[in-house]
Amino acid sequence: MTGIDLSQPFIEAARMLTERCELADRVTFLQGDALDLPFTNALFDHAWTQHVAMNIADRVGFYRSIHRVLKPGGRLAIYDVALGDGGPPIYPVPWAREPGTSFLLTPEAMRNALAQAGFEEVSWIDKTGIAQAWTADLKARRQQSPAPFGLEVVMGSGFTEMAVNLGRNLLEGRVRIIQAVMAKSRAWDDNRVDGSRPSREQP
Repeated sequence: MTGIDLSQPFIEAARMLTERCELADRVTFLQGDALDLPFTNALFDHAWTQHVAMNIADRVGFYRSIHRVLKPGGRLAIYDVALGDGGPPIYPVPWAREPGTSFLLTPEAMRNALAQAGFEEVSWIDKTGIAQAWTADLKARRQQSPAPFGLEVVMGSGFTEMAVNLGRNLLEGRVRIIQAVMAKSRAWDDNRVDGSRPSREQP
């Protein structure tokens, strides 16, 4: 397995946690740009993103970058926040302190971006209800007994407000949670299996 992140401190934290789990011989982490993945074409069997795309403005470019490095038949698993129809999101939230760094798409726009990138839909599930229940349970547990070690350690002192806003955004339909599985067609042939890296304009 290979993981990437734009932030070097996050890479270092990932390596430390992986070592503590005794998985360092099975997982590699690299600093990299998701819009220009530092890998040859058709290298990976599958890819997974969780709470990543909300901070990426060029969504089609992001999905095309993943599509390029997948083998034909490879799948992309997604768990991400989407824009709801209950009004604009309330900030700050865990992925953005202000609207200028948040690039949410509606579920339909996500589907369109994935299709433009060359993906075929395998599964699409709205997980908003489960996320609403999780945030309510988290709020109740923290009111009873605040966790000494939680996401506050990573996100900073403002995380409590972020978590409250996320819960409100979910309950008011301002955001939704989407779980999807997409596939790269087995018939896909981009004529670049020599390992060359295409420009971002190419699928």
